[in-house]
Amino acid sequence: MLKVGIVGVGQFGQNHARILSQSDKCKFVGLYDKNQQRAAEIADKIGAKVFPDFDSLLDECDALVNVVTTISHFELAKKALERGIHVFIEKPITSDLWQAEELIELAKKRNLKIQVGHIERFNPIVMEMEDKIKDPLFIECHRIAPFTPRGTDIPVVLELMIHDIDLILAFIKSQVKHISASGAGVMTKSIDIANARIEFEDGAVANITASRISMKRSRKLRIFQKDDYFSMDFQAKKVTHIRKSKNLYKVLPQIMMGKYDKIDTKDVVDIVEVDASNRKKDALTCELESFIYAVEADINPVVDGVSGTRALKVALEIVKKIDKR
Repeated sequence: MLKVGIVGVGQFGQNHARILSQSDKCKFVGLYDKNQQRAAEIADKIGAKVFPDFDSLLDECDALVNVVTTISHFELAKKALERGIHVFIEKPITSDLWQAEELIELAKKRNLKIQVGHIERFNPIVMEMEDKIKDPLFIECHRIAPFTPRGTDIPVVLELMIHDIDLILAFIKSQVKHISASGAGVMTKSIDIANARIEFEDGAVANITASRISMKRSRKLRIFQKDDYFSMDFQAKKVTHIRKSKNLYKVLPQIMMGKYDKIDTKDVVDIVEVDASNRKKDALTCELESFIYAVEADINPVVDGVSGTRALKVALEIVKKIDKR
């Protein structure tokens, strides 16, 4: 059974540790955090072993879950890969593009797996709809949250928006043609609110807004493609799928003659409501199990290092565009 350890048990990392400690898919060897008091508290809650330093944790691991702050992703992931250990890295993969590329090259040379924690790929509604999303024409995303100190070491583009960037790049297979963006720092010296427009070679367009200074929390995505419209609420885990009705041909003559008064909405479109909120496994559990399976089966992870790097490249370009303004 795969031996997995975790480094970083902060506000988000503690959830990874809890899930790994309860998993029957791996052997959870324990955790390390530079804040030893925090490490002891979490270990006591989940009944896990605390390692005195990072190297001693690596001594016991086949795979590492890296949930430290972004600026430390590269250093710790590189050290693990050099030791022959597979790595799950929370998003974004690294702070800089060259770091991500170096990790990918190192993993390739040593035949190791890198998975990046773009958790929305494992959101139940994405998993429900992904086979129905084909050749989007326009995507609109809104991801907003109240201000908290956590994550403010990086721009909101890398903290929040990158989730939607990853989804957009997964849904639209074309290459990015042009990016325009604007944003501002309000509560921090970094970018706290941002909007970006991404244009693709095939004509598709994505419009993304992210904010960490909002009064409420909301994560929504809308996709428009030929004959289909998807309205996804990631928080509620619900999606409305509107598609051209199979019975449209029956009222088409009336529409062509401009006789709309007797045409009902159901004659033109089919509306399907999908509620995936009752799924037994949450997205984080599915994500971690997917990583473990990819390592054991020797297959490419769902969100591999290359995917994580593509999302990072676009995110950094958006930051660059905002900084120029």
